[in-house]
Amino acid sequence: MRAVVTGGAGFLGSHLCDHLLAVGWEVLALDNLITGDEDNLGHLGRNPKFRFERKDVTESIRIEGEVGYVFHLASPASPPDYLRFPVETLKVGSIATMNTLELAEAKGAKFLLASTSECYGDPDVSPQSESYWGRVNPVGPRSVYDEAKRFAEAITMAYHRHHGLDTHIVRIFNTYGPRMRLNDGRALPNFVFQALSGQPLTVYGDGKQTRSFCYVSDLIEGIYRLSQSDEHFPTNIGNPTELTIYEFAERIRSYFPNALPIVHEPLPEDDPKQRRPDITKAKRLLGWEPKVSLEEGLKYTLDYFKEKFARSTVAR
Repeated sequence: MRAVVTGGAGFLGSHLCDHLLAVGWEVLALDNLITGDEDNLGHLGRNPKFRFERKDVTESIRIEGEVGYVFHLASPASPPDYLRFPVETLKVGSIATMNTLELAEAKGAKFLLASTSECYGDPDVSPQSESYWGRVNPVGPRSVYDEAKRFAEAITMAYHRHHGLDTHIVRIFNTYGPRMRLNDGRALPNFVFQALSGQPLTVYGDGKQTRSFCYVSDLIEGIYRLSQSDEHFPTNIGNPTELTIYEFAERIRSYFPNALPIVHEPLPEDDPKQRRPDITKAKRLLGWEPKVSLEEGLKYTLDYFKEKFARSTVAR
């Protein structure tokens, strides 16, 4: 099987490339590197089954040879990234999704869309199940990401219904692990960067908003199982263990003996108050549920961040 992975140099994309190669696939990773990092793929440079191409998938895609699967993961994903690249985020959710669907159709390939729990917006139900339609502000600052992904889901289902394309949609909840960018705007790398830099950890609002954190290897296993299933409708993949952002900040702070006290700043507009996946469907259809505990996952991740921070400090 030969797969095309868009966003292949990103945090999740690079881990998906690793997984596909490990089970014997050939992989072509595409990424324009506006938020991805080619270093995430550096360890694959000598693998004869892997190739990387710098490519903006909002432009036409031409690939020689057979393609068995298209995984569309390309998109800015952290709030600072998609607020800095709002038009690019909308284009990768719309034009690039159409381009990758057309590639899959032309090649007779299967297709998987990496969607997001942000499709649920600021929910008024918890946990969020796939049957919940969401509560999204269509003109707020976060809408460039939320609505791009909602459109991407809609056009993916249109290609499935009207063109008979074998498509799959994963709704990804908060994920963490090695290869995240330090200080990328999401809670974990922000907290770790602040602790390593001797800054106070910043919590937005009162910190009572909740999140659930899934370790990257668990998420990638869920994505792979979904890609091999017969399910075409959106499926949640995430860790249902829920904790407040303040509790999470305290957990991170406990790993740093000299960490400064937590400080509070105003809550960003439309920031979700609750985020917890209902994974009943994934358990039933895929036999999947997360295995890596938060304590174990944080150890791997913090070791990675500490080493990366030390290297960057030496380089400066």
